[in-house]
Amino acid sequence: MGLNEGIENQEHDQYESLLDQGDDYEDGLASQISISNKVGGAGGWRSAWFIVVAEILETMAYYGIASNLITYLTGPLHQSTATAAFNINIWSGVVWMLPLFTAFVSDSYLGRYHTILFSSLIYLLGFGLLTVSVVLPAPVNPTDIETNVFCVSNSFQVILFFTSLYLIAIGKAGFKPCAQAFGADQFDEHISKSSFFNWWLFGICVGSTLSRLIFIYIQENLSWGLGFGFPTISMVVAFIVFLLGTGTYTFRVKVDKQNPLLRIARVYVVAAKNWRTSSSSIVPQEEDPFAVSSDGNRVRTHQFRFLDKVLLHDIAIDQLEDAKGVLRLVPIWLTLLMYGVVGSQPPTFFTKQGHTMERSVGLSSIQIPPASLLIFVSLSVVLFIPVYDWFCVPLARSLTGKPSGITMLQRMGFGLFLSMTAMLVAGVVEKARLQTAVDFGLVDSPKETVPMSIWWLAPQYILVGLSEVFAFVGTQEFFYDQVPDDMKCMGSSLSLCILGVGELLSGLLIFVIEKVTRVCGQSNWFSDNLNRAHLDNFYWLLAGLSALNLVAYIYFSKSYVYKN
Repeated sequence: MGLNEGIENQEHDQYESLLDQGDDYEDGLASQISISNKVGGAGGWRSAWFIVVAEILETMAYYGIASNLITYLTGPLHQSTATAAFNINIWSGVVWMLPLFTAFVSDSYLGRYHTILFSSLIYLLGFGLLTVSVVLPAPVNPTDIETNVFCVSNSFQVILFFTSLYLIAIGKAGFKPCAQAFGADQFDEHISKSSFFNWWLFGICVGSTLSRLIFIYIQENLSWGLGFGFPTISMVVAFIVFLLGTGTYTFRVKVDKQNPLLRIARVYVVAAKNWRTSSSSIVPQEEDPFAVSSDGNRVRTHQFRFLDKVLLHDIAIDQLEDAKGVLRLVPIWLTLLMYGVVGSQPPTFFTKQGHTMERSVGLSSIQIPPASLLIFVSLSVVLFIPVYDWFCVPLARSLTGKPSGITMLQRMGFGLFLSMTAMLVAGVVEKARLQTAVDFGLVDSPKETVPMSIWWLAPQYILVGLSEVFAFVGTQEFFYDQVPDDMKCMGSSLSLCILGVGELLSGLLIFVIEKVTRVCGQSNWFSDNLNRAHLDNFYWLLAGLSALNLVAYIYFSKSYVYKN
């Protein structure tokens, strides 16, 4: 592409900030701005749609594997429900936490475009090996008579399967945040970027819906080989579509080649080394006429004043405020983790619940694959995103005067409320399912169908989907917007990392609860016989934790200061 062609040499704007420490001390400080140049095509929606379509196809591929993974692990691989859920939580946690590393590589070295290219190749390798591991002929495994569970003897096949999964994790970690940030880079206007994030999630949900309707049906009714093979083809097409748009993309090329993470870290290191320095020597913001960033959009904030002492050590205000901005994100990020914990339940325990319920469609013999109910999450997003973008935002804008209708923090807060409500509803429905099993004498008959329609699970799926419209889109836009300008991939990764840490926390909760209930002699909340399990208690526990978390989120949101 010749990305370096056409880059003109530009001088960095500089200003001097005069700092007084008594009558005899006077020092000047230069501040360099990290300027981004644009090269390549015109960008805009023409370019963005290539990226959105590629994301739809990539999402189809990923969820073609992830959505029904618990069925494969508890079926052909003969893992217990708790073990399978734990393995999925760990793998999903890695999927959503690795973007922090790939974002660092992208922002500091490769750039978004090249990171997408390299990660796509790893992605394709993972899908190919996964398909091979599934179609390998499995030996006949002996049956343990006492436990009536098959022993997995083909260790090579299992190792290849999990190796492939983690290659997919690496590929997705590079593709997802960089494609999202690269898509947003195609726009300059805030309103267009905000709309892009809405349609980005719309594309994700279209892809996941198609995947759950088509690929899961193939896995449940035809073969796992075909069921994993078609997602591989989908990823190949996604890669081709992304390459087709190369000539239209606009690329942001930094003039300042300084590592953005090291630039921020230097502020904390200098502040720590000089923690004994008195802050009285720093000119107060209201008396300092130079305490304005070089772009004129930012001033020194009153928060984290203990960092201001770094201005005495050749640190510019832009650099200081970027460090403060990253620090302000920490409590917001921490209070969003419960959203990630709740979001990890639909592909695991929601799906296992569906296996025990009446799944026929009307009077026909057609059985609904339980994992296909995940389409309610996607459909609720697909149906509500246009309503939100075309009607809710203009209405809210007319009332509040804000370009996006409501603030990003308000949007995320409402999403947290909806995710808490989803757990309350899930607990009520599961309590009703358990009571139905008792009423029909099916408590000790886990293979028998509980005479309760699987459609009773739909409300909790829909609420999870609606929470994504507010919380997930909100976090993507918020972290992309609030991180320093040269850390946009890192911002996208921070939003995805919420899902990863949530998965890990969910796995940790499952592990701890299972151990505690065994030690105390209580019935296992995650028993393989779900009619004797207590998923309702687990859901209510998550609802209670979500409520406490929401209070903390509101507290920190009230004191948050936006970047500009």
